[in-house]
Amino acid sequence: MNSTTLKVKLLAYTKEAEKLVTAAARLCYSSLGVDQVLESIDEPMQERFIQMLLDLGHESPIEHVTFTFGIEGVSRSLLAQLTRHRIASFSVKSQRYVKEGQFKYIIPPEIDDLPEAKEIFLKAMEEDQKRYNQLVDLLFRKNYSRFLKEGHKEDKAKQLAEKKAIEDARFVLPNACETKLIMTMNARSLFNFFNLRCCNRAQWEIRNLAKEMLKLVRETAPNLFKMAGPGCLRGPCPEGKMSCGKQDQVRKELLSLE
Repeated sequence: MNSTTLKVKLLAYTKEAEKLVTAAARLCYSSLGVDQVLESIDEPMQERFIQMLLDLGHESPIEHVTFTFGIEGVSRSLLAQLTRHRIASFSVKSQRYVKEGQFKYIIPPEIDDLPEAKEIFLKAMEEDQKRYNQLVDLLFRKNYSRFLKEGHKEDKAKQLAEKKAIEDARFVLPNACETKLIMTMNARSLFNFFNLRCCNRAQWEIRNLAKEMLKLVRETAPNLFKMAGPGCLRGPCPEGKMSCGKQDQVRKELLSLE
C-alpha cells in the first residue's frame, strides 16, 4: 500500500507580523513618520490595535503580513479546491514534468474504515498505476523513435520522449493521487480561508489542512489569529438551515488547537 498522510510546515512568514499590522493601521491616522510610528509600538499597543481592527472589520492593514506553507500528503482533489482561493501564490509538483513512478495516494477516512470499500479502492489505485506505466511505455517508445528520426541524439531523444509520454499518460491518474506544493497567502486571505475551510461543512481533507495551518499561524501571531476560523467562533452560525448544529463543539475544538 502506498498511501500517505498530511504534512504541513510553515516555511516563512513576516517577522514581527503584529507590529507591522499595528504600524500600518496607525500610520493611516498619524502625522508621525514611519520610523517614529514603529518605535512607539509596544506589545500592549499591538494587542489593542489588532483587537480594534478585528472588531471594526478594518482588514486592509493585515494584507501586509504573509505566510508561506510547505504542504505534502494532499490529493489532486484538494488542490482543485485550494486554488479557488485566488489571492494566493501556488507552486505545485507537476505531473507533466515529474514521472509518477509509484504514485502515493490519499485514502478518504470513510473508505479506510470500511474493509470492502478499501479493498476496491486499493485495487483501483493498483490498476491506475499499471495503466499509467503502460501508457508511459507505449508513448515513450513511439516518441523516442520519432525524435531519433528527427535527428536528435539518443540522450536528448530519451529526455524529450519521456516528457512527451508522461504529459499524456497523466490523464489516467486519479484525484486521490498525492501532490506537494508551496503556498503563500496574506493574512487577510487566510482569514477568508479559515472562515470557509475550518467550518464543519467544508470537505474533510481541506478542513484538516486548514486546521493545521491555523495552528501554525497562531504560534507566530496569536493576537491576529486567536478568533480566526468559521463564523460560529465569533457569533451565531452564519450557515442558517445548513448549520451542522455543533457550534459549541466547533468552538471548543478550534479555540484550543495545539
